[in-house]
Amino acid sequence: MSNRSIIIMVLVLVGATAYLLLKGDGDIDMGGEKHGAEAAHMEEAKKDAPAAAPAAPAATPAADAKK
Repeated sequence: MSNRSIIIMVLVLVGATAYLLLKGDGDIDMGGEKHGAEAAHMEEAKKDAPAAAPAAPAATPAADAKK
Protein backbone atom coordinates (compact mmCIF):
# COMPACT_ATOMS: atom_id res chain seq x y z
CA MET A 1 0.00 0.00 0.00
CA SER A 2 1.19 3.45 -0.73
CA ASN A 3 1.48 6.17 1.88
CA ARG A 4 -1.34 8.09 0.21
CA SER A 5 -3.82 5.23 0.59
CA ILE A 6 -2.83 4.73 4.24
CA ILE A 7 -3.37 8.43 4.98
CA ILE A 8 -6.76 8.39 3.24
CA MET A 9 -7.80 5.27 5.18
CA VAL A 10 -6.77 6.85 8.51
CA LEU A 11 -8.68 10.05 7.69
CA VAL A 12 -11.80 8.05 6.79
CA LEU A 13 -11.59 6.11 10.05
CA VAL A 14 -11.04 9.28 12.09
CA GLY A 15 -14.00 10.91 10.35
CA ALA A 16 -16.24 7.89 10.98
CA THR A 17 -15.20 7.78 14.64
CA ALA A 18 -15.85 11.48 15.10
CA TYR A 19 -19.26 11.15 13.42
CA LEU A 20 -20.28 8.26 15.67
CA LEU A 21 -19.11 10.05 18.81
CA LEU A 22 -20.96 13.22 17.91
CA LYS A 23 -24.19 11.46 16.87
CA GLY A 24 -24.19 9.06 19.84
CA ASP A 25 -26.24 9.78 22.91
CA GLY A 26 -23.12 10.25 25.03
CA ASP A 27 -24.40 8.00 27.81
CA ILE A 28 -21.43 5.67 28.09
CA ASP A 29 -21.15 3.53 31.22
CA MET A 30 -17.79 1.85 31.75
CA GLY A 31 -18.87 0.31 35.06
CA GLY A 32 -19.23 -3.27 33.86
CA GLU A 33 -22.18 -5.50 33.11
CA LYS A 34 -25.60 -4.66 34.49
CA HIS A 35 -28.75 -6.65 33.79
CA GLY A 36 -32.39 -5.93 34.41
CA ALA A 37 -34.08 -3.93 37.14
CA GLU A 38 -31.88 -5.36 39.89
CA ALA A 39 -28.83 -3.68 38.35
CA ALA A 40 -29.75 -0.35 39.98
CA HIS A 41 -30.05 -1.99 43.40
CA MET A 42 -26.98 -4.24 43.17
CA GLU A 43 -24.69 -1.90 45.12
CA GLU A 44 -27.21 -1.59 47.97
CA ALA A 45 -27.61 -5.38 48.11
CA LYS A 46 -23.85 -5.87 48.32
CA LYS A 47 -23.63 -3.50 51.29
CA ASP A 48 -26.54 -5.12 53.16
CA ALA A 49 -25.74 -8.78 52.45
CA PRO A 50 -23.49 -10.80 54.77
CA ALA A 51 -20.41 -12.49 53.39
CA ALA A 52 -21.51 -14.99 50.75
CA ALA A 53 -20.80 -18.70 51.10
CA PRO A 54 -18.16 -20.12 48.75
CA ALA A 55 -19.53 -21.15 45.37
CA ALA A 56 -20.14 -24.82 44.63
CA PRO A 57 -17.75 -26.49 42.20
CA ALA A 58 -18.83 -26.38 38.57
CA ALA A 59 -18.77 -30.13 38.02
CA THR A 60 -19.46 -32.71 40.72
CA PRO A 61 -18.25 -36.33 40.48
CA ALA A 62 -21.86 -37.55 40.39
CA ALA A 63 -22.61 -35.37 37.38
CA ASP A 64 -19.51 -36.67 35.61
CA ALA A 65 -20.50 -40.31 36.30
CA LYS A 66 -23.87 -39.86 34.55
CA LYS A 67 -22.22 -38.81 31.30
